[in-house]
Amino acid sequence: MSTTRAPAPEPPGTAGPSGSAAVRLARAYLLRVAEPPAPAVVEFVAQHGPVAAAEAIRTGECPSRVRDETEARRKHDRAQRDLDEGERLGMRLLTPEDDAWPGWPLLSLELAAARGVPGVAPPLALWVRGRTRLDEATEQAVAIVGSRAASDYGDHVAGELAYSLAGRGVPIISGAAYGVDGAAHRGALAARGTTVALLGCGLDAGYPAGHLVLLDKIAEHGGLVVSEYPPGTPPARHRFLVRNRLIAALSEGTVVVEAGRRSGARNTATTARTLGKVVMAVPGSIASAMSVGCHELIRDAGATLVASVEDVIETVGRLGTPPPEKVRAKRPTDGLGPDALRVHEALHRREGKSPEQIAAESGVPVARVRALLPALELDELAERCDSGWRGRTRR
Repeated sequence: MSTTRAPAPEPPGTAGPSGSAAVRLARAYLLRVAEPPAPAVVEFVAQHGPVAAAEAIRTGECPSRVRDETEARRKHDRAQRDLDEGERLGMRLLTPEDDAWPGWPLLSLELAAARGVPGVAPPLALWVRGRTRLDEATEQAVAIVGSRAASDYGDHVAGELAYSLAGRGVPIISGAAYGVDGAAHRGALAARGTTVALLGCGLDAGYPAGHLVLLDKIAEHGGLVVSEYPPGTPPARHRFLVRNRLIAALSEGTVVVEAGRRSGARNTATTARTLGKVVMAVPGSIASAMSVGCHELIRDAGATLVASVEDVIETVGRLGTPPPEKVRAKRPTDGLGPDALRVHEALHRREGKSPEQIAAESGVPVARVRALLPALELDELAERCDSGWRGRTRR
């Protein structure tokens, strides 16, 4: 990654009323000395605030759990240097005190951590490159993840799903790796949509080397490149696994396109399910080792099978507008309450029944049945006949 890039303009919403220089310095220091997810440090900061917490860590006057997570680096106070270097390279530090902080999706990490789930503490701050607001870039987003050694099928499916979703205004989140991740980012860019790349290293690490141009395009064309690791942090396997919790948290649902039996994509799916997010998987050939993980997720009810963008939207919900055919498929009884539905189901289409018979079959008290039948008649779902009440089909 070039070291002569001009600083990106500060987008609106990157500093709120509490986004003071002292807070920013404190959080930059904390990101440098605490290897994520650092649950004890995150809890300590939540209790005492970033400035006081940073000072206590710097002097070693903090609980033993916090010292354990910071002892190796607490004297590495490079906060101002990191901020200056980030500005020179076109990055900015986004903190929870900033207006653009994606607090709502990241709340899932806080809740999971409070339940005792290991390894899911929320980030202390995030380094960001690009002009878009992170809260807007993650609103109702979908993550698309999968194998680095994706097949042509996997690349095609990931790109097409991302293109179609981004074309409908759905942001796409992924990890910028080779294979499925890269195809998802490229699909979103082709649709001129929003895509967010989460890295497991510093934004200036030049990794992955083959995606430097892609990362530049994401930052320059309506997307964001994001990491919780300060400048100069090299890539490492454990950092990519830690990064996966952010991919899962910042999206409404995760789609696994191709995944081996043991893979980072499976890890992301497991984390998403732990956070209460929707998990989806695309089926592949039963002869493909790249689809074994997807098939296991579907077989074990760990993911919903999806085969189209309509499937994804329907499964996640609240994304865009339902397809017209789904609207036309609405049933006449969809608006009925539980008692009215039971009464309606007890009606016969040809033969009439007395209110007493209907009450016995439905389990609804007869007085309630007598009150509901006229309402069903007004809704054209029931009608009187010589032998009592029968059902009818509303036209």
